[in-house]
Amino acid sequence: MSHQTTIQDIQVTDLDALAEACRDLGLQLTRGKARGYYGATVECDHVIRLKGPYDVAVHRQADGTYSLSADLWQGHVERELGPGLQKLKQRYAYRKLLKEAKKKGFTVRTRTEQDGTIRVTLSAWR
Repeated sequence: MSHQTTIQDIQVTDLDALAEACRDLGLQLTRGKARGYYGATVECDHVIRLKGPYDVAVHRQADGTYSLSADLWQGHVERELGPGLQKLKQRYAYRKLLKEAKKKGFTVRTRTEQDGTIRVTLSAWR
């Protein structure tokens, strides 16, 4: 029985930024099958290998973007990545922002608040 749930509110357009986000969180983006409920595995293009018994599956879409799915049963994934996978979403957005800002010539300064919020300041010298 599959308990896979598509993760809403994230559309991955940059696999490199996702890999960097994973590294920030001490995780690895690799090829393989995602682990789920009771030893079940899910075929996917990439997998975010978690420390617990379940993983996050990364699926390539027809338009070239990637969607994420995971077995959210018993909270294993959310214990590592936060409710709704917020930690992963935040790190991916941060890594994507850094990449795009640098591409456009901005200087980037970041500060992480005590609550985990990342404050980003972009500067352009013209």
